Amino acid sequence: MRGDKNMKTFRQTMGLFLAGDRRVQFMKAFLRSFGWFVGVSVLSSSMVAQTTSAARYDAAIQASVSRQLAGKKEFHNVNAVVEDGIVTLSGSVDLYQQKLDAARKIRKTENLQGVRNLIAVNGKNVADADLAAQLDRKLYYDRMGYDNAFNFVTASVENGVATINGETRTEAGRDSALALVDRTPGVKDVVNNTKVTPVSNFDDDIRIRALRAIYRDPVLGRYAIDPAKPIRIVVDRGSLSLFGVVSSSADKQIAGMRAGQISGAFAVHNNLEVAGKS
Repeated sequence: MRGDKNMKTFRQTMGLFLAGDRRVQFMKAFLRSFGWFVGVSVLSSSMVAQTTSAARYDAAIQASVSRQLAGKKEFHNVNAVVEDGIVTLSGSVDLYQQKLDAARKIRKTENLQGVRNLIAVNGKNVADADLAAQLDRKLYYDRMGYDNAFNFVTASVENGVATINGETRTEAGRDSALALVDRTPGVKDVVNNTKVTPVSNFDDDIRIRALRAIYRDPVLGRYAIDPAKPIRIVVDRGSLSLFGVVSSSADKQIAGMRAGQISGAFAVHNNLEVAGKS
């Protein structure tokens, strides 16, 4: 009898202990849920406050943006709508550069939070092949007399969207190439895949020595006559690459040999194309 009574007392004690443990677990779960709810509420309140704060400037931003756009005739078909400090531009312009200019012009407006540029380029339509040929010709002559022999930039066009590929020695070379493309009638949009090679005295030394070796060659010297068609010399971290079009396979081979003789070049890539061959 005494054993049964002790067992009953033990069970009651364990029951209270388990019940207490469940209460502790319940309280922990409740506090976690409550903390999450409070955190979300605070975050939501903060976001609402920020949105409300930004929205109170909408009327002033709208007036300022409308005034700035109205001052330029190329933006007469551009519309602007402001919501929570963000300006959405729509409508149309004639050139892709004008689309960029519209956003750039209003970007410093007081209390502006951002610009969403949905302007369409509705200028003249140019066939993709013709537009690509125009761009290539412009890019060939770009920065003539500066460092164009050390830049190689090409353009391809699909449905009016120009994709720019290649490498330039400086940011100025890249920006100049993009500016030419942005201002060309018929370009609806631009995808910029150009790369600026790192600043390096070591690479510059390789460029100069490669330029002398190639253009002082009695066979290859004629490629310096037309500044639009030089053999392009691109150097990136000691890797020397040749681009452009030459008249014969022999010229390509000679250019590769001259480049291969440049000490300090870790690798030489002869990407020259032979005219009439693909």
